[in-house]
Amino acid sequence: MEILGTISFLSYLLTFLYVLIVSTFILGWSRLKGFIPPISTSGDTKVSIIVAARNEESNIRKTIDDLLTQNYERGLTEIIIIDDHSTDTTGDIVRSYSAKGVRLIMLNELKALNSYKKKAIQTAIADCKGDLIITTDADCRMGPKWLSTIVAYYEEKDYKMISSPVAYFQENSFFERAQALEFLYLIGLGASTIGNRRPSTCNGANLAYEKKAFYEVGGFTGIDDLASGDDELLLHKMAAKYDNNIGFLKNEEAIVYTHAKPNLREFIQQRKRWASKSTRYKNKSIIVLGVVVWVFNLSIILNLFAGIFFLTILKVAFYQLLIKIIAELLFLTGLTKFAKRQELLILLPILNLMHILYIVYIGIAGNSGKYNWKDRMVR
Repeated sequence: MEILGTISFLSYLLTFLYVLIVSTFILGWSRLKGFIPPISTSGDTKVSIIVAARNEESNIRKTIDDLLTQNYERGLTEIIIIDDHSTDTTGDIVRSYSAKGVRLIMLNELKALNSYKKKAIQTAIADCKGDLIITTDADCRMGPKWLSTIVAYYEEKDYKMISSPVAYFQENSFFERAQALEFLYLIGLGASTIGNRRPSTCNGANLAYEKKAFYEVGGFTGIDDLASGDDELLLHKMAAKYDNNIGFLKNEEAIVYTHAKPNLREFIQQRKRWASKSTRYKNKSIIVLGVVVWVFNLSIILNLFAGIFFLTILKVAFYQLLIKIIAELLFLTGLTKFAKRQELLILLPILNLMHILYIVYIGIAGNSGKYNWKDRMVR
């Protein structure tokens, strides 16, 4: 029975480490103060909003309409859509907005690339006039104060890069609502690491950075062979160059909204893409954190299986799961309140069982092989 004692000890040790990690997330989130834009200042920063689009005919019109109705000075705003070899009417839709000042750039790469999105963004930056670059996606929605809030935060704080919140909305199923809660966890994780001055993750659907800083860190050089990473890996370069001079904009008006994946296949492909970036992390502490979280989740699965034969180990798995739910509930309470989605918390116990399996699988699948992104097989 000595081996059972060892398993129990290691399991509880991993549980303690996980609670410690989540506690740092809670601390980091609490360190981020809510930003209130000044009423009297209108802003004078030239901004270039860059959207890389591929086969987005069903979404792009709504996104452009939202961008055109921003309450920021239109003369200081440039909207650039890069059509990444679309095979639908995306380009035609964007052209129909040319009279309103929306610029279309057609990406013409005859040679196959592994990172078309980075190439698209880099092409737009080379041709843009703004001092502040803001990237979002072609299927995103935002309120009219989104841009002015970001600019006000930039002008007050003078950060080199600003990560802003992204959330899912208009969910149509339990699966999509479960994703909405899990996604809030991921956004909160990235925000909390910025709050702790150890930036690790962000989301390119709502990301701002100085054009000058982009070139000073070498842009996407060194990370341009990976399909994903136009957000996180660039964040790491910025954080290293500018001593973590990165901000997270904690303001409801700055939230960008997008949709959850409608089915398991698309969800898995997206998460494999996100996980693939971890192979290029240079910050060892981020890698160690990820490994601890992965091993902790794996231990719960193994203990549940071992519990079929040993009641003691089954109790250990139960306590691990219970402690995990409580720790995440404490973290997610503040996040769901910020996003006004407290009703999602009821899904947490069920989500945890699904999440454990998903974390273990993605930890392996995301770091090996290829995945499908925009109808292309990439790595």
